[in-house]
Amino acid sequence: MAKADVSPRRTRIQREKRQAIFEAALDVFSEKGLRGATLDQIASAAGLSKQNIVYYFNGKEAIYSQLLESLLEEWVSPLRDLSAEGEPMDEILTYVSRKMEMSRKMPRESRLFATEILHGAPRLGEMLTDDLKTLVDEKAAVIANWMVEGRLATIDPHHLIFSIWAMTQHYADFDLQVQAVLGPVRSDTRFEDAEAFIKHMLVRALLP
Repeated sequence: MAKADVSPRRTRIQREKRQAIFEAALDVFSEKGLRGATLDQIASAAGLSKQNIVYYFNGKEAIYSQLLESLLEEWVSPLRDLSAEGEPMDEILTYVSRKMEMSRKMPRESRLFATEILHGAPRLGEMLTDDLKTLVDEKAAVIANWMVEGRLATIDPHHLIFSIWAMTQHYADFDLQVQAVLGPVRSDTRFEDAEAFIKHMLVRALLP
């Protein structure tokens, strides 16, 4: 009976420590990159010993790879939810809203992903050319079909998706620049203003 009580507790503690390590690693990697980060820095940020980190992960590369894999899956979930059964404009504008919300709430994740891509995506290359490409091609085909049906103006659906990525993720990856240019007053509503502007521009471009 005692063993049955202890095991779930240990499992919960292990989950909590792994999550603490991921959170700390996200801070360190998004600021310093993989090369500049050390296990000591991650351990310090997590409030754990280096031995604790090594117990759960076989080095910083293992932490980094698992972070990226989970990030990519979360990052593409709004696109995965774009439905062929919905109203075209509503589906695309909802996608913009979700991407902007992710940029607002997940700037560290966005910067980590951008850094990996800028370095040639050595740990994500296969996932990009297989899983991500398959998903983007599928959703581009949905958008293209809406255009054939006359429900959206005819433009390149792949570049439409790329443009939404670029416009929304800019506010995560270059937030310091955005705030510096807008100033303190306008910066308070930068995400709301940006979302409204992007949606307005897309509606004008996509109206049939």
